[in-house]
Amino acid sequence: MSIRTSLKKVLPPISITEQEALDAGDVWIESSIYQGKPDMQALRDIPQAKLSADEQAFMDGPVTELLNMIDDFELGNGKHIPQEVLDFLGKNRFFSMIIPKKFGGLEFSPYANSTIVATIAAKSGAIAVTVMVPNSLGPGELLMHYGTNEQQDYWLPRLADGRDIPCFALTSPEAGSDAGAIPDAAIVTKGEYNGEEVLGLRVSWDKRYITLAPIATVLGLAFKVFDPDQLLGDKLELGITCALLPKSHPGVELGNRHDPMGVRFYNGTTRGQDVFIPMDFIIGGQKNIGRGWQMLVSCLGAGRGISLPAMGVATAQSAFKGTVEYSFVREQFGLPIGRFEGIQEKMADIAGKTFLLEAMRVLTTEGLGLGVKPSVVTAIAKYHMTELGRDVMNSAMDIQAGKAIQRGPQNTLAGGYAALPIAITVEGANILTRNLMIFGQGAMRCHPYLKDMVDLIHSNESSADAEFNKVLRKTVGFSVKNAFRSLGKGYLPFLRESESALPEVRKYEKRVNSISAKLAPLADLSLAVLGGDLKKAELLSARLGDVMSYLYGAMAAIRFYEQRIEDRKLALPYFEYAMQWSLQQADQAIVNFINNFPNTATRGLMRLLTNTYTNSVAGISDDLVRELSIASMQDNSVKEQLTHLVRVTPGDGNDINEQAFKAKHAVAHLLGKVQKALRKEPVVPFISFEHALNKLQEKGVVTADEAAKLHDYNEKRKLAVRVDEYTFDMELVPASQTLKAIDGGQNAA
Repeated sequence: MSIRTSLKKVLPPISITEQEALDAGDVWIESSIYQGKPDMQALRDIPQAKLSADEQAFMDGPVTELLNMIDDFELGNGKHIPQEVLDFLGKNRFFSMIIPKKFGGLEFSPYANSTIVATIAAKSGAIAVTVMVPNSLGPGELLMHYGTNEQQDYWLPRLADGRDIPCFALTSPEAGSDAGAIPDAAIVTKGEYNGEEVLGLRVSWDKRYITLAPIATVLGLAFKVFDPDQLLGDKLELGITCALLPKSHPGVELGNRHDPMGVRFYNGTTRGQDVFIPMDFIIGGQKNIGRGWQMLVSCLGAGRGISLPAMGVATAQSAFKGTVEYSFVREQFGLPIGRFEGIQEKMADIAGKTFLLEAMRVLTTEGLGLGVKPSVVTAIAKYHMTELGRDVMNSAMDIQAGKAIQRGPQNTLAGGYAALPIAITVEGANILTRNLMIFGQGAMRCHPYLKDMVDLIHSNESSADAEFNKVLRKTVGFSVKNAFRSLGKGYLPFLRESESALPEVRKYEKRVNSISAKLAPLADLSLAVLGGDLKKAELLSARLGDVMSYLYGAMAAIRFYEQRIEDRKLALPYFEYAMQWSLQQADQAIVNFINNFPNTATRGLMRLLTNTYTNSVAGISDDLVRELSIASMQDNSVKEQLTHLVRVTPGDGNDINEQAFKAKHAVAHLLGKVQKALRKEPVVPFISFEHALNKLQEKGVVTADEAAKLHDYNEKRKLAVRVDEYTFDMELVPASQTLKAIDGGQNAA
C-alpha cells in the first residue's frame, strides 16, 4: 500500500465549503513569514498608498460635512438615524466607494475606503457601520465580480446613487459560523413571473443579524438549492447560491430590528416562505447555482481587511487622543495624572498599540490596493486590530475612570466602548477567526507544497501516487531546510540578517527573522505529527497563527516607521513599544505552543530546533513605559499623525479636551512660574486657582497678560475635567450652569 493511500484512509475528508474557503483569496507577504524567511525587501517595495485628489476632496467636503451633521449622543438616545443623514449618505455616494465610476460609483482605493470609514467611526459607530456594509461584503461586491451585464447595468447605478439600499443575508438562527449548514432552502420549479411561466426557485428563509435589513430596498440572499424533479440535471443538491431580491417582490419580509448594544445602526431580520423567484434573480444567472459559497469567500477577504479593522483603529485613535489630553490636564496631588506610574503603564500601552494599529491599517490597505485579496492577512487584520482596539479602549476607560462612565455629549469614549463588541462579533466571530482561520488557512495557502499534497491524497487519478511522491520529497527537503535555518538563527545570532539602514530598526528586524525561522519547523512538525487532527487542536493552531500575526504586525510597524514617520526621534518610543510588544507576544505564543504540544518526543525536538528551553519571555522595561507615556502627552507631529482620524467638531468632547490640552502647553512655563511662587510664599487660604492667581498678580509675580492667559487656560481646564450632568428628570444641564457652580465653590486647580 502506498504512503498516499495510507494517508487517504487516515486523513479526514475536506468538505466542499472547506475546500472553497481554502482555495479563496491570494497569498501575499504572509507566506514568507510562514516559510521562515520574511521578505523585507518586498515589504519595503510596496507602493505607498496616498489619497488621490478626488479622495482628499471627498474627505475635505462630504466627510467633513457629514461629521458636522452627526450628534452621536442624540443618535444613541433616539430610535432612528435621521432621514437627512441617510439622504446625505445616498446623495453623496457614501454607499458606492467600491463601485466603478462607469456605474456612477466613486471607485476609491482600499486605503481611502479605510480612511473614510475610520474617520466616521471615530465620530459615530452607527454611521460608520451604515457606510461600511454596502462597501464590504454585499450585493455591490458580488455584482461587480459575478453579476451578468444586465444585472450590473441595472443595479450598480441604483446602488451607487442611493436609490437602492442593499443588505446581504447569510446568517441563520441555526447556522452562523458554519455557513455550510444553513437550512434556508430553494427548490427548482416552475412558476409565474410577470405573467409568464418561467423556470425558477421557490425559496424559504429565516435570517438574523442582517445589517441594513430594516431599511434595505434590495436583499442579497444565500440559500441552498435542491432539484428533486431534476429540472436542471441529475443532481439533487446543487449547493449554496446567492440571489438578489427587491424588497417589493411578493413574499419578501424586511423590517424588524435588533438592538445591538444600543448602537443605532439598522440591523435586523428577513424572512420568506415559499417565495418564487425567476432564475434572473440569481447573481450571475442560472450558471452560478451552487457557486454561492465560493463567491462569498472570494469577496469576503477584501472587506474583512478594511471595514472592521478601520473601526478598531478609529477606536484606538479616539481613545488615545482623549486619554493623553485628559491625563495632561487632569491633576491630582498637584501633578498631572499622566505623571503617575500606574497611569503611565496604561498610557504607554495605549500609545504603542495605537502606533501598531495605524501601521497595520496602512500596510493591509496598501496590499489590497495592489489588487491582491490575501485571505490570511485580512483575517489577521480583522481579529487582531479589533482586539487591539478593545485593549486600548479598556485602558482608556481605566484611566478616565469616573469621567469615562458618565454618558453625555462630552464623553468621547462611551460610543466606541458600546460599539466595540459589534466589531469583535461580526464578519466571523473573533474566536473563530483566531482559532480556525488564521493558521488553518495559512498552513494550506502559505506552505509551498501542502495544498498540492492534500489534493493529491484525495485524488482518484491513476498518476496520483507518482505525483504525490515527488511533492513529498520536496516537502521533506523544505522541512529539513527550515530545521537547519531555525537552528542557525536560534543559536548563532550573527546569522540573523537585517536590510534596514536604521540601527534602531536592525535589532528588531533580526528578531523578526529569528522568530519566523522558529515558526517554520514548528508548523512542519505539528502537521507531520498531528496531521488532520491539528484542525481540531484549536488551542495549538491558534498559537501558531498568533506567531504569524504578531510578526505581520511587527513588519507593518517597521515599514510605517521607516516610510511614514517624518521625525523618527519623536516617534522612537512608540516604535520601540510596538515592536517589543509584538515580538514579546510572538515569543510567548511559541513558548505556550511547545509547552502544550501533546507528543513528548516532538516537544523535545521543538525545543532543540528553536532554542526554547525556558518559559521566560523578555518584557517591556519600566524606562520605556515612562518615556513613552511622557512622550504621548506632548503636542507634536507624532501625536497628530496617530490621531488624524479623529476630526474635531466645534463644541464636542474632543474639541473641549483639545483646547484645554493646547492651552496648558501654551502656558506650561507660566504654570511653573506660579507653582514656584506659591511654594515660596503660599496663598492662605487657597480658595481657588483664580483667587491665588489674582493675589500673585497683585504682588506683581505675574503680569496682567500672563494672568489673562492662565485664567483662559483654567476655564478650559475646568470644562475639560467636568462631566455631563442632568436634572432629576434626566434633562441635560448646560455646561455654563455647571461652571458657574464650580466658580462659586471652593475648588482648586
